[in-house]
Amino acid sequence: MGSLSGLKLLDEREGEGQPAQKGDRIIFNMRLFLSKGEEVPLNEKQAEHLPKEMIRVENGITLVDRTIRLGQREVIAGVEYGLTGMKAGGYRKVRVSPHLAYRDKGIPDFVPPDAVLICEIWLREIVVLQRSNV
Repeated sequence: MGSLSGLKLLDEREGEGQPAQKGDRIIFNMRLFLSKGEEVPLNEKQAEHLPKEMIRVENGITLVDRTIRLGQREVIAGVEYGLTGMKAGGYRKVRVSPHLAYRDKGIPDFVPPDAVLICEIWLREIVVLQRSNV
């Protein structure tokens, strides 16, 4: 993970294999916390509406298997930048400034405006590698 204004790596466990790059389709889990430490319960809320094969429970914690293509802005920028370069089985904990998260809008009832977030990210697998031959 390169140095990027607004993103700070707090903890990391390296996975195995190829690092995830822009264009790769990946499956990951994440937990969001406000900077004071309380968890943003988005996983639990989403789990009420998602098929059970997308739900993963580890140590009593509900996680949602999310599938995205890196570089397509399908998740907040801070998480996307955090995932880039990770390897399958890897873990990162990053501090994300508001401009790489939900900015001054937040998420009503979940994330206040201008919130700094702590994101825990697990890269489960890289499903499709998009490697250019250029």
